[in-house]
Amino acid sequence: MHIEVTGTGPALVLIHGWALHGGIFAPLVERLAPHFQLHVVDLPGHGHSRDDTTALRLPQVVRAIAAATPPGVWCGWSLGGLFALHGAATLPQVRGLAMLAATPRFVIDGSWPHGVQPQVFAQFGSDLQADYRGTLDRFLALDVVGSEHARSELRTLRQTLADRGEPAPRALHEGLALLEGTDLRGALPALGKPGLWIAGQRDRLVPPAGMHAAATLAGHPAHTISGGGHAPFLGHADQVAALLHDFVAGCG
Repeated sequence: MHIEVTGTGPALVLIHGWALHGGIFAPLVERLAPHFQLHVVDLPGHGHSRDDTTALRLPQVVRAIAAATPPGVWCGWSLGGLFALHGAATLPQVRGLAMLAATPRFVIDGSWPHGVQPQVFAQFGSDLQADYRGTLDRFLALDVVGSEHARSELRTLRQTLADRGEPAPRALHEGLALLEGTDLRGALPALGKPGLWIAGQRDRLVPPAGMHAAATLAGHPAHTISGGGHAPFLGHADQVAALLHDFVAGCG
């Protein structure tokens, strides 16, 4: 697994979302590298880890990240939040948890109204078979729907994807299965570690209400970025970086 290390100071591990790679965090790396040692992950099947055939499953991937990084704070965006949360719940070396536009459950059910309908991910899986590149582009467009900086953020997402090539189809299907089937709400009340939850006000994939509800279960603070979409660290990098800086510094 490719993990890019930059900066000095306390360790902060950054884990990206579905279909992309660690390069998406460039705005945060620029602002945080002077203060922390950043470990920017390319998940198996993505970016520079495209040829890594490790199954995209929570225990396997979390163990691999932990083996390659020092103790520190883990920060996950979107799908990456599931890996960060699982790591915080199972590994003592994860000393704090930051969730960016991520919740313990991404689909709606009878007890969780904060997410998308289950068939959304199933449809993306079917569409990948028929139109791989078109489906990727439609998902990137969903990432920015509602954001006040939607056009520029979509350009950034498309360019970031192109910079390291398309992800492996196998990894995309496994990622969709994680988004559709994972429910980590039960881990939150007993987490026992500091946490920070950052939502985008206009996020159409992970509603801010869901992030605030999950943060309450864990006893953590939650912040909503005004005007932000599903990738609030692109259009509002200064605000997100400031929140992360104060949180990681506070974790020691």
